[in-house]
Amino acid sequence: MVTYPGLPGPVVCDYLSREASRSHYAAGVEFQIGKIEMVANTGTYLDAPFHRYADGVDLAELPLERVANLDAVVVRIAPQSARSISAVVFQGMDLRGKAVLVHTGWDRHWRTDQYLSGHPFLTADAAEFLRDSGAVLVGIDSLNIDDIENRSRPVHSILLSSGVLIVEHLCNLRSLPSADFRFSAVPAKVVRFGSWPVGAFGHVLPAE
Repeated sequence: MVTYPGLPGPVVCDYLSREASRSHYAAGVEFQIGKIEMVANTGTYLDAPFHRYADGVDLAELPLERVANLDAVVVRIAPQSARSISAVVFQGMDLRGKAVLVHTGWDRHWRTDQYLSGHPFLTADAAEFLRDSGAVLVGIDSLNIDDIENRSRPVHSILLSSGVLIVEHLCNLRSLPSADFRFSAVPAKVVRFGSWPVGAFGHVLPAE
């Protein structure tokens, strides 16, 4: 599982296997203890301001209400659209206090070479519009919310400097409605870390 070119995939294995554990316990008793070695940006992950800024809020400082049970919307990008997603896509929408999830369909390329290049991304003016519209989190089902060929990373810089959280490598956004659901993406509380894998999911609200 590689989520960014050049970063290593995770190593998942036994630290203590069930077979090896048997010598430590009474007859018939066994345990498994797993081991994971990975970079923080693995799988679907959340970026906190500390990811970009040394004085930004880190994972441990995020209150639960910033990452769980957020009012959310899905913004759907037509498959034939250009790679760059500008502010015009979000105009006319009520985004204040919401998680804004951008559905491009790029997740269909997950775990293929194509996923790692030519991906959809937001433009700087889109990031500014989302910030100014009061979005609290922005997610995308793509390799990166920025154009990785732009080394200044304007979208990360604009959003994270304003405390707007980012979730990348989302999947299955096609299964969610465009509105009337809640979104959660809760990372571990790790001090002096800016990114962490999350179990991101939408909770669809019952019809009234």
